[in-house]
Amino acid sequence: MKNFRGLLLAVALLLSGAGVAQAQKFGWVDSEFIMAKMPEYAKAQQELALLSDTWQKEIEVQQKDLDKLHRNYQNEEIVLTEAMKKKRQDEILLKEQELKTYRNKQFGYEGQLFKKRQELNKPVQDKVFEAVEKVAKKKSLAVIFDKSGDLTMLYTNPAHDYTEFVLEELGLGAEDRNQPGPKGAVKTIAPPKTPVDPNFESDSGTPEPAAKTKVTKPARPAGKK
Repeated sequence: MKNFRGLLLAVALLLSGAGVAQAQKFGWVDSEFIMAKMPEYAKAQQELALLSDTWQKEIEVQQKDLDKLHRNYQNEEIVLTEAMKKKRQDEILLKEQELKTYRNKQFGYEGQLFKKRQELNKPVQDKVFEAVEKVAKKKSLAVIFDKSGDLTMLYTNPAHDYTEFVLEELGLGAEDRNQPGPKGAVKTIAPPKTPVDPNFESDSGTPEPAAKTKVTKPARPAGKK
């Protein structure tokens, strides 16, 4: 994710040069929210989860073998010679080192899981980066921040949120988002009154009064009083 956030920052720096002579516009996006909407990102996470589960099971098998060596040594230590003890201890230490090495290889910093995550996420991040760049150019934005990045954003005004525009560039935008609001005065319509059943009794045991109906008198013919 840090490399991807660096790409977003690079877009901001490249576009900021063009807006020095004029008032700069800026916006922000939520890259994690965007990628979570992308099917290819979900597929990549499923593949990573499968690999992680496979490697974790292999580690558990090695751990059980190591635990067995420990138990056997403790149970038989009293009858072992010093040479035999030394041999057993070396065997245990070797297994512990092998387990540690394998765990670091798969899950450690820049291990297999780390490299695989970079490999699978890079195409997704590139697509988001391209979409962000297009939105920045269309909206004449000098700077675009990443809300999910390392930059701490204590307050974000929704008016500067361009996340949905990026989703639209990716073909994932919602039709009811980023649309112009209704023009003209807003009319308020009173909700209709619920008719009252005259046979319904309230908690007090007395029938509720029926709703009054307003009767409109017919207009008198012209010339008559």
